[in-house]
Amino acid sequence: MAKVEYADAIKTVSGALTKINKKSQHAADQKMVLATHRVAATTNPACSRLYLRGLSAVTRTTPVTADEQAQRTRFATVSRMVQARKQDLTKIAADLAAFNAQKDNPNGKKTMRSYLWMVCDAELG
Repeated sequence: MAKVEYADAIKTVSGALTKINKKSQHAADQKMVLATHRVAATTNPACSRLYLRGLSAVTRTTPVTADEQAQRTRFATVSRMVQARKQDLTKIAADLAAFNAQKDNPNGKKTMRSYLWMVCDAELG
């Protein structure tokens, strides 16, 4: 069994030391090395761990429901509406004025994009 020892100055190590290049044609053969090292609250000296993970494709086991399909369609529609509204020169000035008027309110949207999402979602009904 391998043992990992860290320098005394290292208190925590957490995360991927190497990652899988998902765009590579050899992605299925690659391994991700994950390391964790925590100063344990107990007297247990085994507080370092190394994990090897392969590329795992998660497949859905249930079919897409009608409600999920409706949500996806609505999201795509609102997204297209936002993109079109950002390009529409006739609405930019009015949208900017309305955004600035509401952004300092307690429930106001803080970014122009989130404001446009709210407006386009309300237009859709």
